[in-house]
Amino acid sequence: MSANAQDLPLKGLEVLELHAIGPVPFAGMVLRSLGAHVVRVSPPTDPALGVAIKREHDLLNAGKEQIYADMKSADGMKVVHERLAKADVLLEGFRPGVLERLGLAPADVLAKYPRVVIGRLSGWGDRGGLADRAGHDINYLALTGILHALGTAEKPVPPLNVVGDFGGGAMHLLLGVFAKLVQRGISGRGGVAQTSILAGSVGLSPIFYGLMADGLWGLKRETNMLDGGRPFYRVYRTRDDRFVAVGSIEAKFYAQMLDMMGLSGEIDRKKQMDPASWPATVERLQARFLEKTRDEWAALAATCDCCVAPVLDFIEAAKDPHNQAMGLYKLEPFPQPDRLIEFPL
Repeated sequence: MSANAQDLPLKGLEVLELHAIGPVPFAGMVLRSLGAHVVRVSPPTDPALGVAIKREHDLLNAGKEQIYADMKSADGMKVVHERLAKADVLLEGFRPGVLERLGLAPADVLAKYPRVVIGRLSGWGDRGGLADRAGHDINYLALTGILHALGTAEKPVPPLNVVGDFGGGAMHLLLGVFAKLVQRGISGRGGVAQTSILAGSVGLSPIFYGLMADGLWGLKRETNMLDGGRPFYRVYRTRDDRFVAVGSIEAKFYAQMLDMMGLSGEIDRKKQMDPASWPATVERLQARFLEKTRDEWAALAATCDCCVAPVLDFIEAAKDPHNQAMGLYKLEPFPQPDRLIEFPL
């Protein structure tokens, strides 16, 4: 976070976030980290959404003002409308039609509060046969082709929920909300920004369709440039049963990696893009990486532009000297991310 909260660009922005899990609270967290005042409206009783977590550990909702209201009752809706009257943004992540059934149809909300920007995020979208069905990140990724492309040659592997929920759904929701806020600054009127986790995930995939059209990407896992199918872009095991990540795509970085590993005399750098050489290259690189520990390789890699990095776990990442120098994490009261964007001027 910025060293001076008074300088954050969204200071003074009022956000009303209706209780949800995953991408909507993540979006609210991002807005709060940028200076917005976020009010989270939750039902009086636990709605049993997702995994229960202690409030002091719930980083997605830290720093938000928490209020409780039964939105199915007149008294609860009175509380919501009192907050809406002050709000710049309304965030919701219900299934299609739920907001309308609660009496908060966007057209009605905007008629009463014309400057409000309504950010709507569903799972499958508001049309099609799956619109009313339940789902989670892994399900949405399954329908986009992304899950099929991730993992080992044997099977797809879910990438936590950082791709669909956060990278796809939440970030596209935020992009839409910011766009409507900019438009409101010109027209004086709010409006609706609507997307889904499905659509947001699809929005992350255009590069691969272009690569396929150009004959540079295949549908089989671990056969492509970015999925571990090349010796110079994959993960290798080290002597201590840990891992290093190699991303030396460019010829100059590949050459520096071979120099750093002492393999320039054994592996022909000119054959970097020759598929016939890849199996033997992988075997030789793996054998060499097994001669040292992960951290020994990390220390060597830090001296040159070879694009080799240690694969850290979450706790190691929080304590990493470079990450600490960047102020990316704080360690108390427990390790956690601490900065998203800087605003130095």
